[in-house]
Amino acid sequence: MDLKIMFIVQGEGRGHMTQAISLKQLLNRNGCTVCSVLVGSSSAREVPDFFLKSMEGVSVSRFLSPNFVTRNSRAIRIMPTVIYNLQRLRTYRKSIREIENAVNEHKPDLIINFYDPLAGLFCFLKRPKTPMIAVAHQYLAEHPGFPFPKGYAGDKFALKAYTNLTAWGSKRKLALSFYETDDLERKNVLVVPPLLRNEVFEQAASNGGYFLVYLVNKGYRDDILNWHRENPQVTLHCFTDNKDITDVMQVDETLFFHQLNDRKFLSMMAGARGLISTAGFESICEAMYLGKPAFMVPVEGHFEQLCNSRDAHLAGAGIYDKSFNIGRFLDYLPQHREIGDKFRNWVHRAEEKFMASIMEVIHESSGEY
Repeated sequence: MDLKIMFIVQGEGRGHMTQAISLKQLLNRNGCTVCSVLVGSSSAREVPDFFLKSMEGVSVSRFLSPNFVTRNSRAIRIMPTVIYNLQRLRTYRKSIREIENAVNEHKPDLIINFYDPLAGLFCFLKRPKTPMIAVAHQYLAEHPGFPFPKGYAGDKFALKAYTNLTAWGSKRKLALSFYETDDLERKNVLVVPPLLRNEVFEQAASNGGYFLVYLVNKGYRDDILNWHRENPQVTLHCFTDNKDITDVMQVDETLFFHQLNDRKFLSMMAGARGLISTAGFESICEAMYLGKPAFMVPVEGHFEQLCNSRDAHLAGAGIYDKSFNIGRFLDYLPQHREIGDKFRNWVHRAEEKFMASIMEVIHESSGEY
């Protein structure tokens, strides 16, 4: 099997990029080649070094793609986000042409889109002969059993509309899930396990007495500093993409801020008492696999993360809150129940399910079905 596969990856945050790294490893084990990677992100973000190193030997290019507008580097602002992206439609048309040019240059057998909206628009507008598969946790939102928070009707509609946009023209939508549940074949939604990298499976879990903190937005740093002043006896190792930190900044004996480094992050997660994080899907899955309880604080105004936190809580990952009230997490820890092997066994079925879906799409597109 010698398939050439192109990735299009939404580059805002860490989750979709680590999923792409995991799937590349899976595909390589099965004789497939990732021939090109396109990363959609804003002008304010660079493609992180950990991602580039993981894609060594593969052509990686960046294009400008829609992103969120935040307040004080923390809370998402919905209307300014809509206005900001509407003002950049000409830029996004250029990005769609860049995607088209890359497809024509590399001639992949398959495109896999990790939740970038311009990939969906490219597929809808240009109707490429190359089939596309869409991969993201968000496609689980189409499932009737998905635990949406009560209320939020407008946010729910917007999330579903945006999610559908990312998958326009896709032959399959692979919904990454904390747990096994029924497929929605009439909507081409297949429920699949999380994509975890080989490095996760190599970790040996232990308890080093500290907590690992992941701050996707640097605006939450003050929240951690304020809590730490009242609780200096608790050791916190915080990872952030703040450019002011080159490696590690030690505030005092028990508080450290690290520049985002994926291997270091995983290694320290394996030795942590627990994970304190915004409610991104990927980090929570890594914590669950390593048996680490999670305290989830959704980014303000980020409805998708609000949903993630409820879904992960029901799956047994841990608890959630509106703020970094870490004291509540400390109170919860004695009650936390280890998930056991059920989640790990589900994760280990990812290779089987992904390869089956990929081969079905390839055969359908070649007319063998």
